[in-house]
Amino acid sequence: AWRCEDSRSLARFLGFSPGESTPDHSTLSLTRERLPMEVHQLAFELVLAAAQEKGLLKGKTIGVDATDLEANASMKSIVRRDNGDDWREYLRKLYEEETGNSDPDDEELRRFDKQRRKQGKKKVSNEDWVSETDPDSRIGKMKDGRTHLNYKAENAVDLETQVVVAAEVYHGDWGDTSTIEDTVVSAITNVREAGTNCEIQEVVADKGYHSEEILDSLQNGMHQRTYIPEAERKTNRTWTDKPAQREKSYRRNRRNTKGSRGRQLQRLRSERVERSFAHMCDTGGARRTWLRGLPQVQKRYLSTAMAHNLGRIMRSLIGAGKPRYYGVLLE
Repeated sequence: AWRCEDSRSLARFLGFSPGESTPDHSTLSLTRERLPMEVHQLAFELVLAAAQEKGLLKGKTIGVDATDLEANASMKSIVRRDNGDDWREYLRKLYEEETGNSDPDDEELRRFDKQRRKQGKKKVSNEDWVSETDPDSRIGKMKDGRTHLNYKAENAVDLETQVVVAAEVYHGDWGDTSTIEDTVVSAITNVREAGTNCEIQEVVADKGYHSEEILDSLQNGMHQRTYIPEAERKTNRTWTDKPAQREKSYRRNRRNTKGSRGRQLQRLRSERVERSFAHMCDTGGARRTWLRGLPQVQKRYLSTAMAHNLGRIMRSLIGAGKPRYYGVLLE
């Protein structure tokens, strides 16, 4: 909203005359809330269809990775799930149990809290705590090591053209192996609903997504060729208690990953999927969410992915420009 008000070229592009006021952030937020998720999804598919018309969507090989989004809520807003106590009340009860003093002052509570942190007792879990302001957010560590309330964003990127074919947001405490299937299904659905003739056949991810169940599901359930490296093991893998089909999926994925094409795809994944996060979350401003609730955060992040793909189309049409410039301009 600030960019539209400050830049006359942007205001003219949006159809506003020099004496006309541009919409403020509250107007944009209210419009987003009124529009259902189906409208945002349709707009995303229309952008994918435009990318396919310009030859920018191949859709055969996708790379999947996830990153953290900082929620619009403070750790000071968390309360106990069982009784609704905030952190100060919870700390006061612990202090009373340990010292017998039922009315400590703020300084005594700070010293007690600092002592618990040094002893490694100051821990919070999503099973016991929830945010009052944003119940959908989850407690977790950000990329810089800070403990914060967050969400998890997961991208599926066409590794040949760098177009984002799926941009999903999940609860921050969901593991990679629990979300990759939904993201791949979303990518397949988006490509199909966009009216393209592309067909996703290969899935590339890092070792955090490696799971025997996931490999079996992707290969035999979705008929995808997987390139997911496994973490180093201290002991050799045994298959005495596993189905034979799961072992075949595991070994097939291992051969794919260790081959020359697998190593090449891993290099592309680490470069191009991470690049989409850099343009969308860091340059595009989506790393810090200013909305509350999973549906609203999902809408906002999907809009950022649309801006990323539109920038890719514009650079192809104009033949000039940089991804960072068009990402911020469209966003």
